[in-house]
Amino acid sequence: MTTDPRAVLSRPSPPPDVTVRYGEQPDQVADLRRPGGAGPARRLVVVVHGGFWRAEYDRTHTGPLAAALADLGHPVAQLEYRRTGQPGGGWPGTLSDVVTGVAALPALAAGALPGRVTADPPVLVGHSAGGHLALYAAAHAPATVGGVLALAPVADLAEAYRRDLDGGAVAALLGGGPADVPDRYAAADPLTRLPLRTRTVVLHGTLDQQVPVELSRGYVAAATAAGSTVTFVELPRCEHFGLIDPESPHWPHVTSALRSLHND
Repeated sequence: MTTDPRAVLSRPSPPPDVTVRYGEQPDQVADLRRPGGAGPARRLVVVVHGGFWRAEYDRTHTGPLAAALADLGHPVAQLEYRRTGQPGGGWPGTLSDVVTGVAALPALAAGALPGRVTADPPVLVGHSAGGHLALYAAAHAPATVGGVLALAPVADLAEAYRRDLDGGAVAALLGGGPADVPDRYAAADPLTRLPLRTRTVVLHGTLDQQVPVELSRGYVAAATAAGSTVTFVELPRCEHFGLIDPESPHWPHVTSALRSLHND
């Protein structure tokens, strides 16, 4: 295994089996991967990529993650969405794309991968900013989400703004700070949309330098106090990218958490 944790972002992976569209815009698409083996149809897993919502990061860097999950027998969709720096990205397009895509993908995947995908609401696997978007989708449209696995999520937008994560990424997403656009923070921040009615597992490494683990600690504490069903796992010696790397020693924690969300 490489010693550079960022290497997973550019590691080659097998191409997807098919790409489907959930909207008319160029980035309103998802790559589908057929599950390995010949088992029965299963609930779709939707991977929501991170990259601080910025245009320079797209779904391709989740290829190793998605391919590994498909090898385990999961039908997988890598969701793309409009991002900041693109027409229609930011508020509200980035968030509405994810909600729309998540709702549409089970039927789209069932049609593209016949006999391999059930009609059940999907489990969302979101990393970093994608973790924020997965939590947002579950809070905004809980009937369309069967579970959330949030990997190092940006679960507190106001705190992320105060910490200036990735040099103003939250302000770029929402168009300003909490004092400038309070209504947008109230609508978009997972911390303000509790309790969460969807079963959720949050994994976060204690060595994370991109999204400090304190954001997840605060979110999980608030979510639990509000009556949400949230499990929190802190991973010592894990940084930000190990959670999406199938070659990482932390990968078994990811697959175990995903199994727990399927055992409902």
